[in-house]
Amino acid sequence: MRILVIGGTGFIGVPLLRRLHADGHEVTVYHRGLHRPALPPGVRHVQSPLAAVPVLGYPDGLTRERFDVVIHLLLLGRRDAEAVVRAFRGRSGRLVVVSSGDVYAAYGALLGLESAPGSPGALSEESPLRQVLYPYGRRHSQGPWGELIDYDKILAERVAIAVPDLPATILRLPAVYGPGDRQHRFFSWIKRMDDHRLMMLLGESQARFRFTHGFVENVAAAMALAATHPDAAGRIFNLGEARTPTTAERLRALGEVVEWGGEVIPIPDEELPPHLRDPLHYVADLALDTSRIREELGYLEPVDAESGFRQTVEWERTHPPTNLDPTRFDYAAEDAILTRLAS
Repeated sequence: MRILVIGGTGFIGVPLLRRLHADGHEVTVYHRGLHRPALPPGVRHVQSPLAAVPVLGYPDGLTRERFDVVIHLLLLGRRDAEAVVRAFRGRSGRLVVVSSGDVYAAYGALLGLESAPGSPGALSEESPLRQVLYPYGRRHSQGPWGELIDYDKILAERVAIAVPDLPATILRLPAVYGPGDRQHRFFSWIKRMDDHRLMMLLGESQARFRFTHGFVENVAAAMALAATHPDAAGRIFNLGEARTPTTAERLRALGEVVEWGGEVIPIPDEELPPHLRDPLHYVADLALDTSRIREELGYLEPVDAESGFRQTVEWERTHPPTNLDPTRFDYAAEDAILTRLAS
């Protein structure tokens, strides 16, 4: 298949491109050219300043080509979704929209924007979506792209699924971790383990909260499968692990991999020291039901959980955050809480 990947030189894009190439597809990646990661020599690069986020333009030569699949990794909202539809409708076989689990109402509840959805349990692809649009506001500074304007994956999805001459596949991603993760999702836990902290504090509500994660290589494999499988056109798929553990269970599992001998201590939320508190409202799990992609497309993770954790730990240890905030590791305050609770 001839496949165009828009924005494929980052954390998720690189393993996706490698997998598509290894599967024998003819792959083109469209990007700004700010950096060129190590990719198979057969991957074709198309570089243009038009590829700046949000991607609102495409070179004429690229839009005159015909692709079997266009995979857009950088869709943020309505404007860039409309731009890719204008560029490739009627000339490409399918559009793959990389969306997010943040479209669900449970995410709105996590941010405190709306009440928790009435039906507990794992979220299927038919679960209620957020009623509040622009969850971070119309302008929001987040991630490697700087200021995001009008970010909302719900709007991107709406545009894509309304175009009959460019069938869409919607992929709702979990929290993705692994080598190259700029969010360093597990770094603070790993640092505490490496600092020989024998007790790890979690607020009780966060400790029991379930939030679906996915190792980056597994997410890339699921994306490649959904992008190339004929039965995926017109479908929405949740991606991520088969079973979502609680935060406390995930932390303990990570500790087992690195042979950490400590203990996870859930405590009342109000007892947490200030540096461990966050503004989230853990009132409804953000656990994605990923059975559809497994049953309909036959998806299986190529990397087991333990191996994914090991690769992540190795990378985090050798690539710590450059802007590490030492106040996040106020061990004296944590010890004072533990001593007071034990007395």
